[in-house]
Amino acid sequence: MSGFNLDLGPAKEPLGFIKFLQWIFSIFAFATCGGYSGKTSIFLTCRNNQNVTWTQDFFYPFRLSKISFGPLEPGMKCNNTWTKPDYLVGDFSSSAEFFVTFGVLVFLYCIAALILYLGYMHLYRGAGKLPMVDFILTVIIAFLWLVSTSAWAKAVVDIKVSTGPSIVTGSHHCNTQPGFCHFNEIRRTGSLNVSVVVGFLNLILWAGSAWFVYKETHLHSPPSSASPNAISSPPPSGM
Repeated sequence: MSGFNLDLGPAKEPLGFIKFLQWIFSIFAFATCGGYSGKTSIFLTCRNNQNVTWTQDFFYPFRLSKISFGPLEPGMKCNNTWTKPDYLVGDFSSSAEFFVTFGVLVFLYCIAALILYLGYMHLYRGAGKLPMVDFILTVIIAFLWLVSTSAWAKAVVDIKVSTGPSIVTGSHHCNTQPGFCHFNEIRRTGSLNVSVVVGFLNLILWAGSAWFVYKETHLHSPPSSASPNAISSPPPSGM
C-alpha cells in the first residue's frame, strides 16, 4: 500500500518529535529577525533653547547605510549647523536575509518531513533511499544553521554598534561642536538577541536529530544476535 496512511505513532518517537520541535523553532528564528523594528535617536542641544530630538527607525533587512539624521528642516535653526545628512554605517542585509530565508526553507522542509513521517512512514522505512536522503539533508541543514547563525550573530553585534553612541562620535556635525549632540538609549534589541539564541538552538536540534535519522538508514546495523541454529555442536570425543 503506497497511499497516505495517517499514523501518529512516529510523533511519539524521537524522529518525529524532534522534527516537530525543529518546525516550531524555525518559526521563532525567522520571525524574531524578519519582524524586528527598532529605534535610535540623538538629542541636539541648541543655543536658542530650541533643542531637537531626532528619532530614526531601523528594521529588517538592516540596510543602515540608507538611514540618515538630517538635514534640519527649513526654518529650524540649531547652532546654524547640520545642513547635510549623516548616514548610519553598515549594510547587514546579506546576513539578515540569509538567516531569514534559510529559516523559512527549513520551516517548509519540516512540514514536508512531518507529512512523510506521519502519513508515509511505511514507504519511508520500506525504501532504502528516503532515510539516506533525509540523513544527508539533516547534516547539511545543521551545518547551515551554524554558518547562518554565526554570520547573523556577528551582524547583530555590528548593528548594535552602528545604532549606538557611534552615531554621535562618528558624526562630523557633532564632532565640530563638543556637547552639541547626545545619544538617547532607546534601542530595543532583545528580539535580535533571541533570534541568535534560537538559531543556535536550531543547530543543536538538527545536530542531535542526525543520530536518530542515521538509525533509519542502511548504514546503521543493529547488533547481530546468534541464531539458535548457528550453535555448533561440540566435536566428537576421541575414541
